[in-house]
Amino acid sequence: MNIELSVSEFVELLNQTLEYAYNPLIIYGELANFRVTKNRWVYFDLKDDQAKVSFFGSIYVLPGPLENGMMLKVRGLPRYHPIYGFSVVVNNISPIGRGSIKRLNELLAAKLEKEGLFRIERKRSVPYPPSRIGLITSIESAAYADFNKIINQRWSGLTIDCYDVNVQGDQSPTQVIQAIEYFNALANPPDVLVIIRGGGSPEDLAAFSTEQVTRAVAASRIPTLVAIGHENNLSLAELAADVRASTPSNAAELLVPDKRAVIALLDQIPSQLKTLVINKIKTSKRDLQELTTRIPDILEKKILNEKQQIANYVDLLEALSPQDILRRGYAIIRQNGIVINHQQSLKIGSSVDAQLAKISFKANIIKILKESR
Repeated sequence: MNIELSVSEFVELLNQTLEYAYNPLIIYGELANFRVTKNRWVYFDLKDDQAKVSFFGSIYVLPGPLENGMMLKVRGLPRYHPIYGFSVVVNNISPIGRGSIKRLNELLAAKLEKEGLFRIERKRSVPYPPSRIGLITSIESAAYADFNKIINQRWSGLTIDCYDVNVQGDQSPTQVIQAIEYFNALANPPDVLVIIRGGGSPEDLAAFSTEQVTRAVAASRIPTLVAIGHENNLSLAELAADVRASTPSNAAELLVPDKRAVIALLDQIPSQLKTLVINKIKTSKRDLQELTTRIPDILEKKILNEKQQIANYVDLLEALSPQDILRRGYAIIRQNGIVINHQQSLKIGSSVDAQLAKISFKANIIKILKESR
């Protein structure tokens, strides 16, 4: 029996069949014909020695800048577009192989460095020690066990809230970003956000060098501490973090002091205080003795200064005294015991008392002369 279909019916039936027959597929191969249109859509091919497959997706699925020739692993659904034909709709892209992973990291690092995401000026200090930690890792990992072991050995009284995520694989970037957003959205967020993962191959660690995860770390309003892999591993998320630790155990060491060292230091405080007090007493006694020897000189200088001040006041008072004025040839004229200081008070025929520097006498007024101008 022949089935007759219109073109659109055939496309619809084919897509239904593909959707029913296949879960999302993971296809790997060499990147070719990579291009971005309208700054929104991504088109590329994956190829091997015998075949080529076309892919289509949003720019948001990109792990970072891509170049033709990279080896990629792409997760997606096969679809037949009514106009553009067959392609795989992309859900996730991951580089594979050391060369491709390294090149992707180099391209992305250069891009983010240019934007300033790794600048030292952006780095914030992490509370030391924090009272509450937001931990992002796999609770089944050795990194989780090591971190908690070191934290509990070194300090106590901390609250650690763990957000369980996959630390490798296609779903890892999305889950890590969700965890960062979860902690940042809390009304009472933790003091520090810690993202850790143990060692592994470049493919295992690739999630923490994706553009999405790196930007999420850089955008966190909570200070971040990131430790991915071993000491010789360096992810882009670590470069964007406020603090980078070499290993998950080192992350714990950076966050809290060793309580044994703190207790030992506290034990030393009484003896240090005693030494401090004794030294202070010695210093005060020495200063007091020195002051005692200087007191006579200080008092003598003070007395001399006061005598000189008094002498200056005496000279000033003598210069302003009426007796000194009289010695310079002036006289004080009184009438009925009242000092005369203007001519209207005087009348011809009246008598006045005149006082000079050394004598006094009476005088009768026979004539009043007006002051010449």
